[in-house]
Amino acid sequence: MTPITLRALTKRFGDTLAVDAIDLDIAAGELFFLLGPSGCGKTTLLRMIAGFSDPTSGAIRFGGDDVTHAPANQRDTGMVFQGYALWPHMTVRQNVRFGLEVRKVGKAEMRQRVDEALANAQLTPYAGRKINQLSGGQQQRVALARALVIRPRVLLLDEPLSNLDAKLRLDMRQQIRDICKASGITGVYVTHDQHEALSMADKIAVLSEGRLVQADSPTRLYQRPANRFVADFLGETNFIPGEVAGTEGANIILDTPFGKLVSSAFPDDLPQGGAVTCSIRPEALRLLPPPPEGGAPESAGAAGGGAVSNGRMNTFTAERLRLVYLGSLAQHRLSAADHEIKAFELNPGPASTGRQATLCVDPADVVILRD
Repeated sequence: MTPITLRALTKRFGDTLAVDAIDLDIAAGELFFLLGPSGCGKTTLLRMIAGFSDPTSGAIRFGGDDVTHAPANQRDTGMVFQGYALWPHMTVRQNVRFGLEVRKVGKAEMRQRVDEALANAQLTPYAGRKINQLSGGQQQRVALARALVIRPRVLLLDEPLSNLDAKLRLDMRQQIRDICKASGITGVYVTHDQHEALSMADKIAVLSEGRLVQADSPTRLYQRPANRFVADFLGETNFIPGEVAGTEGANIILDTPFGKLVSSAFPDDLPQGGAVTCSIRPEALRLLPPPPEGGAPESAGAAGGGAVSNGRMNTFTAERLRLVYLGSLAQHRLSAADHEIKAFELNPGPASTGRQATLCVDPADVVILRD
């Protein structure tokens, strides 16, 4: 297994800075994702790792080898392209075998390695078929088997699922991860699909305008985004303005339009005092049940939103605007202190008809952002 190290890797196209001094450490055997919107530099970065594009400056190392300016055919990488690039006149077996023939591998070893690759990709029953006799998902697995059969040091995947329909993409995610992890090969995977990255990756690097914004595990990226861009790009969130009002033990107290909110999720270099923005995911906001009929209300607050003084931490009221019922999920739109917010309710019960709703959020889900 081969680790990959990128140091100050930069690529310019004339006056355009496509990749800006990126530092990355990809562990051996890791399935590492490059994620970001179109034009962020992720494909350019992958092409430099593959050797298809020469860096303007910086360094690329595979293990202890400097491959910064090595030709692509000397890097020992396998590539799965967006369009698969399969030979239509060849059978599945012939496509998978092609790379071994170029490398002049012996016949007995070639047969054994092709059989193993076909079995790992669940393609053995289709070995004699031509490419145009396969479904999109089967063709994708042929491309993956062809890349893995040569036993490369590094496997590179350039949006391999983008040509598949939505259901097939979902089915193929786990299959690709299982095949890659079973091979033990270090993989670098480019995508703009957040759900694809979150569900498959060991680690993700989020890019924007050629710069590395944050690199971390899927869980950390989603739950503790470094800034507004990452929080907004990975899923949905509510951005709440606030000011640091003080501390309470290990927590930060914020003054917000909803009243005081307590946060236990904040950067180490958070300045004391001053304006900040916090991110609260819609699924982190919990709608509290209304009081029993005829009973005393749980909370008090002005119509349209306000802090609730009922002993509950991080509780506030909001005005209901609309509800979208999706069976397993209800999407609530609410307004609190002239700020529209979203709240997701899993396994929702009968929709409440009251004008006001009471919401609460755990301090760990009030994430204070750096910018």
